[in-house]
Amino acid sequence: MTCSPELAHSEVEATLGRLIARGYRFVHPRDADGELVTVVGVRMHETVVDVVRLDAEDDVTATRMPYDEPNILEPKQILWRRNGDMDSVVDELLELPDDEYAEPAPSHRMGKGCWVPNGSGRAKWLQATA
Repeated sequence: MTCSPELAHSEVEATLGRLIARGYRFVHPRDADGELVTVVGVRMHETVVDVVRLDAEDDVTATRMPYDEPNILEPKQILWRRNGDMDSVVDELLELPDDEYAEPAPSHRMGKGCWVPNGSGRAKWLQATA
């Protein structure tokens, strides 16, 4: 059975809506010509960062990493990762407890801040100073 484009589109919207409801923020990395490369959702919580990369409905990667990972799009330390179709990967990601794999971090390293895109599909964590 194949889905109509309208049904597939509404399923993608519903899945993105579930991620947004859980606090994911999205960036849309583009190539040198300005073409959309992928859709990336990022959520920082507790002492971890969850990233979901949607390249296609059947090509989704979700990753959990420590909050201080310098490059969230190509992390060196991975706590959890799944690849596969959108529904199964996002379901597994959203079922993870917020504090799973999280080690207590020193209080001086925790704080408020945000991920800021710095070109070429990369982002950097900027710690709030005030």
